[in-house]
Amino acid sequence: MDLVRHLSFFVAVAEEGHFGDAAARLEMTQPPVSQGLRRLEKELGVTLIRRTSRGADLTSAGRELLPRARLLVDDAKRLSAEARRLADRADVLRWGAVLHLGAPLTAVCAQQVASATTDQDMVTEPASALVAQVIAGSLDVAVIDHPCVTGTLVADSVVRLPRWLVLPADHAAAGAARPRLRALTDLAVCLPPRAWNPPAHDQIVDGFREHGLDSAVRPVTSDTELVAAVAGGSAFGLTAHPELFAAVPSVRCASVSTDVTALRLRVIHKSPDHAAIAADVTAALRSEADGGGHPK
Repeated sequence: MDLVRHLSFFVAVAEEGHFGDAAARLEMTQPPVSQGLRRLEKELGVTLIRRTSRGADLTSAGRELLPRARLLVDDAKRLSAEARRLADRADVLRWGAVLHLGAPLTAVCAQQVASATTDQDMVTEPASALVAQVIAGSLDVAVIDHPCVTGTLVADSVVRLPRWLVLPADHAAAGAARPRLRALTDLAVCLPPRAWNPPAHDQIVDGFREHGLDSAVRPVTSDTELVAAVAGGSAFGLTAHPELFAAVPSVRCASVSTDVTALRLRVIHKSPDHAAIAADVTAALRSEADGGGHPK
């Protein structure tokens, strides 16, 4: 016996108080509803509905069991609706990227994802949050900065993208072809907050110190905050996309000879089903690092 279906007959008759009205609500004829209710009563071993000349009245057992019957019927409807939603989204690839990846690189990744799936959902979060979401299964793939604690997740090879210094236009180092990092000791360095990815944050700070630069760190969470800090004349930052700052008169971008400033990225995933798209996104990022569309 289809328990949920027969419970829906019971709920409809109880709420309508009439077999004919219940059948109309269920878009059925009356005999199957009446027969189904009798089967349910036989299965449960109690009489639920008392048939009268006026229609249908609940028995004492029916009154006690009706609330639970409603819950079961409603839960079954919600289950079916959720299953339909998941089926409709079966071809949606859910992916994420670190907030400081930047619009151009995010677009490169999105184009690669679009070539492999009919639809995509994308979020931008700190690396630590992206790792947690991939582990939990709410994301399929994520682009994070390296190094990062990823646990048992699968991480593709590291891609290094060059980054330029973003300097105040009137700073002495702004006119040099390739300024030395130690020439920036009078400026704070703008970096994403350490909490976003402590290992990556500490690696770059340690790299600066090895090159004679031990500046105060100013956390920034966006290019807008970076521009504001640099334009104020007291800080410098890093960008993988100097073209985005070309129209800002108060800042200058300069390349450096060391790769300590490089943006190191990895694509992570959990399921073998997503290994191919992760590899494709890694390849697209590597193409950018090798100069495919990346400004020199």
